Amino acid sequence: MKSCGKGHFYDDSAHSTCPYCGVDMDIGATVGVSNSVAQNVEVEASVTRAAGRVGAPPQRDDGVTRHIWAEKLGGIDPVVGWLVCIEGPDKGRDFRIHSERNFIGRAPTMDIAIAGDASISRENHAVISYNPKKNRFSLAPGDSRGLVYLNDDEVLAAEVLTAYDRIELGASKLLFVPFCGEPFRWSDGD
Repeated sequence: MKSCGKGHFYDDSAHSTCPYCGVDMDIGATVGVSNSVAQNVEVEASVTRAAGRVGAPPQRDDGVTRHIWAEKLGGIDPVVGWLVCIEGPDKGRDFRIHSERNFIGRAPTMDIAIAGDASISRENHAVISYNPKKNRFSLAPGDSRGLVYLNDDEVLAAEVLTAYDRIELGASKLLFVPFCGEPFRWSDGD
């Protein structure tokens, strides 16, 4: 992974430039005048500092949000269903659906990355979610310009999904195949 000057992360083996902002990372890089360390700067006495916490030291936060079911099942974020591409550039490919919200787009950072279809928005074209408490799946439009269709009807707000529903994004048609449902659901003891 590589980071551009604006903080976007991307796979430099797949992209020579940042796919988010189009900045060429190989030319025009900022170079410092010298490699020496700047001298220490005195802080004025009037500058206030945040008071330290009383009690136990703060826990280290590695910045990764963990799904509640992944924590309950020993660190594994279990599969709860699949999308299978039945028409479009990725025909024949399957995409795993995990518990809670799954963002769909072309970018490799998406939970469901449909990279082959250029007519799907890079990020957040749609969202499929699995609610483990209600044992229910739903499909909602994302915040992109592109439309989402469920069984040939435009999705304007969250819609409940049932087995073998057809979802259309860009030039791709996907078949929804649930794993969790009436016959099975993940629980703490499984």
